[in-house]
Amino acid sequence: MTRILLIDDSAAMRAHMRAALEGAPQLGPAVEIDETASGFEALRRMHRGAYDAVIIDIHLPDIDGLELIRFIRQSRHHRDVAVVIVSSMSSPRERERAFRLGAHAFVAKPFAPDTLASAVRRGVASSQLRLRVAT
Repeated sequence: MTRILLIDDSAAMRAHMRAALEGAPQLGPAVEIDETASGFEALRRMHRGAYDAVIIDIHLPDIDGLELIRFIRQSRHHRDVAVVIVSSMSSPRERERAFRLGAHAFVAKPFAPDTLASAVRRGVASSQLRLRVAT
């Protein structure tokens, strides 16, 4: 089972991302998706359980999505989770900063559903490979 946390303050965008991921052949048949509109709520949810991937919008109402990556990477429990940034702010500077902080992928809005599902699949595969090599 692949567990994914969607973090975006737009309910419509979360619904679009959910539709892109549910049943996506790249992710297999067993996908569990949680969602939240808040970075702080995302941190609370991650504290209560593990996710294989988190999909983060850069602009959140409480903490910046890029700052959220920093919190995730500093957590010994979650530092290996696959992080995919989905944002309308896709300047080279934003992309560079996201990757420097530890994002696996950056998907610009608007996006094709297959683009998001493939980015999540690659991020999860990369994260799992890193875990196998480290142990």
